[in-house]
Amino acid sequence: MITKEQIGEIKNYLDKSENPLIFFDDDPDGLCSYLLLMKYLQRGKGVVVKRAKEMSADYVRKVNELSPDLVVILDIFEVSQDFIDKVNVPIVWIDHHTPSKRKGTHYYNPKFITPNDERPTTYWCYEITKSSLWLGVLGSISDWYIPSYIKEFIKEYPDLFDLKIKDPAEANFSTRIGELIKIFNFAVKGTASDSIKNANILLKIENPYEILNQESSRGKYIYKYAQKKLKFYDSMLKKILDTKSEGKLLLFTYPTGDVSYTSYISNHVQYLKPDKLIIIAREHKGYYKMSVRSMKIKVRPILEKALVGVDGYGGGHEMACGATVNKNDFDRFIGVFKRELK
Repeated sequence: MITKEQIGEIKNYLDKSENPLIFFDDDPDGLCSYLLLMKYLQRGKGVVVKRAKEMSADYVRKVNELSPDLVVILDIFEVSQDFIDKVNVPIVWIDHHTPSKRKGTHYYNPKFITPNDERPTTYWCYEITKSSLWLGVLGSISDWYIPSYIKEFIKEYPDLFDLKIKDPAEANFSTRIGELIKIFNFAVKGTASDSIKNANILLKIENPYEILNQESSRGKYIYKYAQKKLKFYDSMLKKILDTKSEGKLLLFTYPTGDVSYTSYISNHVQYLKPDKLIIIAREHKGYYKMSVRSMKIKVRPILEKALVGVDGYGGGHEMACGATVNKNDFDRFIGVFKRELK
């Protein structure tokens, strides 16, 4: 857990800042965390961090360009020590993945105190701000956690969720809040400029119906932007579901494009095929970038074995991981999964 004292520390850093710069992951958990803090602060700038091995020193350029008095990092599982060493203002880093051992930041991760705490970054940002309940719920459910304040949410938005639902997968793919999660997922996919433009449009959205029912011009814009991305997504989902699995392993690869569908679509396939271990891999610049998911099989121990002796890296949660592997090592990497699943 992140303690009340630590929540107070984070608020103190935020309240004292005059020009904060927030780096956030490009998934709904990272996005909602950013929106919650920006709505609270009413000042500052944001930078979307596209998926990579770590947040590298390349992002120091943004720090130098914008001259913040505080850097905040949200839902990024690893940050390079080089970046940290080159930033000369306080860094507040809030995350929920396997704890990092980096030095030189104010680092807040619930797993330090409670290793099996799965509450995502959005949950903790809502605890900090206590505002925009719908964003707190959306970001938490998107990362497969139904928060304790779901009853309060249902009172305000009774048509978006059913209290009978206890399974995060069902919450993501059979509810109206799940429809909104899908839109948020694709709202920050595309170029870096499109991503931050859409994130800042979302800052002006006051309630979920603006998007779901297209009740405002900004809501219509976000809805239509996501729908354009979803046309390819729907056809790709059909191809994956038509792919023949090899025993318990369902493997699907696809070429690179302007949008990565890997993480979200692997979650969707996992929900539809709960007995399988799912690997969705995108080929990009000589590497396969992939998501590994299962509802019933612990994927992280297998991934750790598969990465031994190959040009690649990866990690994540027990049942959901990400990895990147050199194309030349991919068959060997997949071979480990096949052996482990026999």
